[in-house]
Formats: sequence, C-alpha cells, structure tokens
Amino acid sequence: MFVDSHCHLDFPELAAQLPDVLARMRTNGVGCALCVSVNLPDWPGLVELVAQHDNLWASVGVHPDYEDTPDPSVEQLVEMAATPKVVAIGETGLDYYRLTGDLEWQRERFRRHIRAARATGKPLIIHTRSASDDTLRIMQEEGAAEVGGVMHCFTESQQVADAAIAMNFHISFSGIVTFKSARDLQEVARNVPLERLLIETDSPYLAPVPYRGKLNDPSKVIHVAEKIAELRGVPVAAIESASTENFFNLFKDIKS
Repeated sequence: MFVDSHCHLDFPELAAQLPDVLARMRTNGVGCALCVSVNLPDWPGLVELVAQHDNLWASVGVHPDYEDTPDPSVEQLVEMAATPKVVAIGETGLDYYRLTGDLEWQRERFRRHIRAARATGKPLIIHTRSASDDTLRIMQEEGAAEVGGVMHCFTESQQVADAAIAMNFHISFSGIVTFKSARDLQEVARNVPLERLLIETDSPYLAPVPYRGKLNDPSKVIHVAEKIAELRGVPVAAIESASTENFFNLFKDIKS
C-alpha cells in the first residue's frame, strides 16, 4: 500500500470529483491520505470530509502564505487538534518567496504552531521556502525535535535535510523530484535515510511526470515512489514499504 502524506482533497478542484479520486486511489494501491489544513475558515469542511472516509485523515494549521486570515492561538490549535481524525499540526512554517516586507507575524505564527504541537504531542507538518535558515533556527529555539514531524514538499539542500533529520523530522518528496530540472533535489532523494523518507503529492498541485502540468491527486503518488526507487536503484516495493511504515510510525494517532 502506498500513502500520500500530504494532499488537499478539500480544495475545490478535487472536492468536486472526490468519488473519482478515491476510485483512482484504490486502483493504484494508494490506501491512505493525509489532508492538510491551510486556514481556519475552511477547516470545518476539511474535518467533515475526512470523517466520511476511513482512509482519510486531517491536520490543523494555517499556512505561512495566508496573510489575511484568522490567526490561531496556541490554545485554539490545541483544542482543535483534539478533534477526531486530526493527527498533526500544520501546515506551518515560513515562506519568504511570495511575501515581502516585515514577516515577523509569519515567524510568530510558526512559533505558536510548534508550541501547540508540543502541548498535544502531535507531529508538525512544516513548509519552508526561501527561508531555511530561519525555519531551522525557530525549530531549534522552540524545541520542535520534541515532537518531530515532516518537512513537506522538500526542495532544499542536503544540509537542510540533514539538520531537519537531526531534529527528529522526516523528509517528504513530491512530484518535483520527477522533474528533469530537479537534479540537486534528486541527489537529496538518493541520500535521505530510508527510515526518514516520505512521499506525497501536495495535490492538486505539482503533478509528477508524466502528468506534469495537469491536475494532481493522491493516486499519482506512485510516480513519486517510482522515481525515488529509480534514483536509489531499488525496487519500487522498497520505497512503498518504507514510506508507508514511516508514515504510520510518525502519525501514531492513525493507529489508535
């Protein structure tokens, strides 16, 4: 069984065709998916969606790109994280690529998510783009290693991956790893310890080759696994087994 460790099935593009998406998942042997929160207004709908399906799970958090949206307190995140089928805090983190100016609000939001994760014991889902130094610094300062988590849709260097792994984090690869231009990232995918590797789609975005530029969904996570297997010179089954075992070891609430 494959697992998609990060997708957005509540986004309109996928929610409108959810029965077909779930059928494609079954056809491709994708048995489970984690549907990741990006803001608070849409979160009730996300929780309602996953509650209807035994193989879907949710997180709670506010994406660093969402500037004009309600900002949760630590107490709110802790309370919401107690909702059935919510297994992680995030996605959270830092993104200096799209936003400019004084981004202290983004860093403070990130700190609150880490504090909520520590209070609940749930792992973090971290997004970082053009902000790896500050991301790692805040993870260190706030004790993120206590709960661990995943650096999702990883596109950073081997050094960043190593630093995150040292803080008890997994490295998750998306369809980007299948792109011809992603040579540096492919090298990281060769080197990440197998016991710290996850796969994801980040759908509806970042469809892997041979679907690049098209709508993505969790059924296509198998192509991420196939590319990593090719890069590492191992059978696809080895990536399937390791990434699935890692997923359930990290998101322990799914087993409860």
